[in-house]
Amino acid sequence: MDRSQSKNRNKLRIIGGDLKRSRLDFPDLPGLRPTPDRIRETLFNWLQDDIIGADCLDLFAGSGALGFEAISRGAEQVYFIEKSSVATDAIKSNLERLKIGNATVLAEDARESLLRLQIQNQKFDLIFLDPPFSEKLIPSICKQLGESKIMNSGCKIYIESGDSIPDDLLPGPWALLKEKKAGTVNYYLFANTE
Repeated sequence: MDRSQSKNRNKLRIIGGDLKRSRLDFPDLPGLRPTPDRIRETLFNWLQDDIIGADCLDLFAGSGALGFEAISRGAEQVYFIEKSSVATDAIKSNLERLKIGNATVLAEDARESLLRLQIQNQKFDLIFLDPPFSEKLIPSICKQLGESKIMNSGCKIYIESGDSIPDDLLPGPWALLKEKKAGTVNYYLFANTE
């Protein structure tokens, strides 16, 4: 690998909104793979009418790319949930450097966070769900999310997965709005119809 590739390896840029072109640094951790620009662009085109003023949850935040894109495009607030304290330290550093105050960062397991957020009566308009592909967490997290009371009516749920998602793995009140595949990444947008 040449030196220029090495320098940019753990950096990405916000691609839209008020913070467009701002740099995000992220650690080199196993399984951490920020959502590629092309997929983020498609996702936020899908969400353009829903993002301004939205309360967002970036579950399995990793680099925080999805949450930062949401903030840049007018989200009211973002909760970043990531179990790796190294990754959450990087998210906090990026928030501080970009002078972003409408975010909460929690270094804890996603399942524990969902329980805590429900107890705190937090409600969200948009949830990003992008767990490590190798851990096959989509079915159990979707089930827990569907049983929780943290989604506002009409909440949009974005899921990114290495596998296609069969309809029977999802909670009944979720309606598929969009789906696409880019390389080995399958990505979906659902709406909570309750």
